[in-house]
Amino acid sequence: MNGKRIGFCVTGSFCTFSQILPVMEQLAAQNEVTPILSPASVETDTRFFAAKDFRREVERICGRPAMTTIVEAEQIGPRKLFDIMLIAPCTGNTLAKLNYGITDTCVLMAAKAHVRNDRPLVLAVSTNDALGTAAQNIGALLNRRYVYFVPFRQDDYVKKPRSMVAYFNRCAETLDCAMNGEQYQPVVVS
Repeated sequence: MNGKRIGFCVTGSFCTFSQILPVMEQLAAQNEVTPILSPASVETDTRFFAAKDFRREVERICGRPAMTTIVEAEQIGPRKLFDIMLIAPCTGNTLAKLNYGITDTCVLMAAKAHVRNDRPLVLAVSTNDALGTAAQNIGALLNRRYVYFVPFRQDDYVKKPRSMVAYFNRCAETLDCAMNGEQYQPVVVS
């Protein structure tokens, strides 16, 4: 990826935040990256990050303020702000709402506004229910036009047999493929 306008959406899979920051840094080095933060990611203090520290780091990496409201995200569609959009991490909650067209957060509004322009949306799954209740939503979204997935795998099949997480280090390659209308393969990796 080089010279692209990327919307980088973050939802509340807090345990993966330290894994997405290097991806954001890599993409921001050669592209214009705008962070779009869900309410959970911007308001919730966790054992992984204090919310204000996480936001500050994201904005430092991207060199621009984060979008955090539905009103800010709505402009993405009419202004065609991004060439491509990435949701990393993409929680089971976000997968369900994307599948059913619910736009009650800035990330979901951003995705809706972006895809309406027939532009690629890339999802980096991180959910404890990927092989459970979220499976139907993953399946439906795999069949949607302009929706692509970062390869994902079971992260702990012994303690969390339904949990899957993206290979975040493959985001850039997946974005490249998506820009060409192709799904990076394989999608599910062991």
